[in-house]
Amino acid sequence: QVRLVESGGGLVQPGGSLRPPCAVPGFTFSSYAMTWYRQPPGKQRESVASISSTGDTTDYADSVKGRFTISRDNAKNTVYLQMNSLEPTDTAVYYCNAKFDMMDSNVLFETRWGQGTQVTVSS
Repeated sequence: QVRLVESGGGLVQPGGSLRPPCAVPGFTFSSYAMTWYRQPPGKQRESVASISSTGDTTDYADSVKGRFTISRDNAKNTVYLQMNSLEPTDTAVYYCNAKFDMMDSNVLFETRWGQGTQVTVSS
């Protein structure tokens, strides 16, 4: 059964960086777009960054443009989110999911989200 496995979060000071990976073993990873989401405390989950199946095209929420970079390694079935210049408002649980196309609103694994990885930005 396909699993979404996020890791690499943690506590970081404002201005710091993190690069959490999301691994999706046992999946035809290279055939699908991938998206990183986040859910801040007390708020709804929101899309942060998306990448096409080949990695040629990316898209970002306005709030992270210029600070976050999404990338993927299809040989490792893994998508990454390089987060620089982190701000307290970036504090959230971060998740990944797959899509047929990066601009789709629906995710492939609607009922099988991973556990997420907690990112806390605080001094």
